[in-house]
Amino acid sequence: MNEQKVCGKCQGTGWLLEDAGGSQVAKRCVCFTERWKQSLLEQANIPQRYQACRLDNFEVHNDSHRDALKISRQFVKNYPAQEVGLVFIGPCGVGKTHLAVSIIQELMRAKDAACIFYDFRDLIREIQSTFTPESTLSESDVLAPVFSSDVLVLDELGAKRTTAWVEETVFYIINHRYNHKKMTLFTTNYPDTEEEEDKRDSFYKKGGDSLID
Repeated sequence: MNEQKVCGKCQGTGWLLEDAGGSQVAKRCVCFTERWKQSLLEQANIPQRYQACRLDNFEVHNDSHRDALKISRQFVKNYPAQEVGLVFIGPCGVGKTHLAVSIIQELMRAKDAACIFYDFRDLIREIQSTFTPESTLSESDVLAPVFSSDVLVLDELGAKRTTAWVEETVFYIINHRYNHKKMTLFTTNYPDTEEEEDKRDSFYKKGGDSLID
């Protein structure tokens, strides 16, 4: 049976007392902040394939990559003062998901932001599964972390066939997060045809600035 080590500085309380002008002030122990950051990472739902993604190991192959990386770094630096989210657009394999995941990795580690990652297709399936009689979860249960997280990554938006219900669900998520001043990062491989651009713009009007890889 494994025993959890007790911090020698705070004796497991998570607090330290420090002298400040003749009085003692309570301060969080480093062990608490480390546990908190670890819990954020564990709850972020990042797929194993992307857990090592960082802005520092993003491979730059062209000017578009360079610009996207620069804006991603600026987003992290400005958070939480950032006004809008980001939209990464491009074909498969150009690094859209790498950048989006890297941003939330940085935010969780450096700024204690609660972040969550969802593949759009998986999220839609999870919501639809609540409609079955045997489901023990409600739609609200599934959407609770989507709404409450400080930063949401919605990966591969548009990868699933768009129906009226899917569009309504996406708008519902975007509007809810926008109205509550929550940041959302999107990745999509929507082609840049005029028709698809109109559809994409309708999705992202409140979502954020577009970056084309």
